[in-house]
Amino acid sequence: AGGHGLVTVLAALVETFTGRAPGPVAAPHARVERAVEGRCAAEEGDGNGPAFEVIYLLEAEDAAVARLRQRLDALGDSLVVVGGDGLWNVHVHVDDAGAAVEAGVEAGRPYRIRITHFGHGDAHTTKAERPPRERAQRAVVAVVPGEGLAALYTEAGATTLLARPGEPPASGELVQAVRRAHAREVVLLPNDAELRHTAAAAAEQARTEGIRVALIPTRSAVQGIAALAVHESERRFDEDVVAMTSAAGATRHAEVTVAERQSWTTAGICQAGDVLGLIDGDVAVIGADVSRVATTVLDRMLSAGGELVTLVLGDEAPESVADHLEARVREAYLAVDTVVYRGGRQGALLLVGVE
Repeated sequence: AGGHGLVTVLAALVETFTGRAPGPVAAPHARVERAVEGRCAAEEGDGNGPAFEVIYLLEAEDAAVARLRQRLDALGDSLVVVGGDGLWNVHVHVDDAGAAVEAGVEAGRPYRIRITHFGHGDAHTTKAERPPRERAQRAVVAVVPGEGLAALYTEAGATTLLARPGEPPASGELVQAVRRAHAREVVLLPNDAELRHTAAAAAEQARTEGIRVALIPTRSAVQGIAALAVHESERRFDEDVVAMTSAAGATRHAEVTVAERQSWTTAGICQAGDVLGLIDGDVAVIGADVSRVATTVLDRMLSAGGELVTLVLGDEAPESVADHLEARVREAYLAVDTVVYRGGRQGALLLVGVE
């Protein structure tokens, strides 16, 4: 108001001494308003941004984090990596959530992974501008034991719930994962025999909320991989569930792990530190060398036939195990293919699937 009064006084003085009234004075903020309007118009474009928000904590060295920054920067936008002394908080918006998690696995040990799928324009519009998010027709929700498998399942289109060794998820966490999938129909893969009742309770709860849920009693992540490989959302729900159930049931599963204490098993007495080979949940082999136990397990499984071997290596498995087993399959079993995945910290040294 004071500035406007000063302008009025000066205008009166000009008119008194010159006899001419000065022209209108442009508002000093007019240019700023036009600039703001132009910027807002630019920001209110189509709003097409990355589809996923990925957040996780990462234990990694500084050099690995520097490489991670470069890789994530190439994958998406809104990249934030903060921390130090070996612990980092990573945030990024990407279209390929699996690649973002995989980059973290290569850099160190990611955990507390959270992957959120944006609705249309969510990453670049205000809350008031966001259209309501449509439910997908069908989704797959899977419990996975390691970060590497979480990335693999996510790339295949599944909504994942990470289960850490010794920390099985509760039914409430499974229900939250089903809700997060935001679909009318959900296929639930527990990937653990001990989660069967927990998953059944979660499925019942989700059904009371109007979600059609089918529980496929997968007992291992390799059975879940087989089921996910034949999943087709275009099929009728019942047909899709039958196909996925058949694929999972046709996949024999095994794992190689280390005994934590002395125990009686179906293969005899094991001591703490022994390498155990479990086939379909039962201890079948006890030994001291990971490669030898894994080879014995694989030979026993393939003695009944098979066309595809799936190997999922844990972080603590020797690097040579996968190469040794692949060579064994090539030399001893004709027309059998092998695929290898990195499972991260999955509890077991090795997961094996034979289809």
